[in-house]
Amino acid sequence: MSQMPRSRTKSDSVAPCPCGREQSYAACCGPFHRGGAAAPTAERLMRSRYSAFVMLDAAYLLRTWHPTTRPASLDLDRHQRWTGLDILGATGGSAFHQEGTVEFRAHYVHDGQPDSQQELSRFVRADGQWVYLDGQNSGS
Repeated sequence: MSQMPRSRTKSDSVAPCPCGREQSYAACCGPFHRGGAAAPTAERLMRSRYSAFVMLDAAYLLRTWHPTTRPASLDLDRHQRWTGLDILGATGGSAFHQEGTVEFRAHYVHDGQPDSQQELSRFVRADGQWVYLDGQNSGS
């Protein structure tokens, strides 16, 4: 599990990526957030969406949400600090698939209390790009 020692900003380009991959934010999720690239797999999209929660990037989260399930707006809780991501499993979701799932556990601290959210997320391709369709909580 990767630990976030402080709040992150989009200018934090040399720091490790919040998604837990061993790359800098600038080389990992940054290009997705800036719109310069699309996530090549469902898992990479899921990781980039986690990083968007860390960075409070609601615009990216909405942009990568399937239009049939996307909310009209998204208010992110600035008092919730995301602290790490565990990928528990994945099916499909590669360049050769049209759909895929990613099960993950996202760790956070809210009002000083550590907790986690576990979800099985479904992803599909829309206009050739991976997007988040929906998710089912699968534990805590």
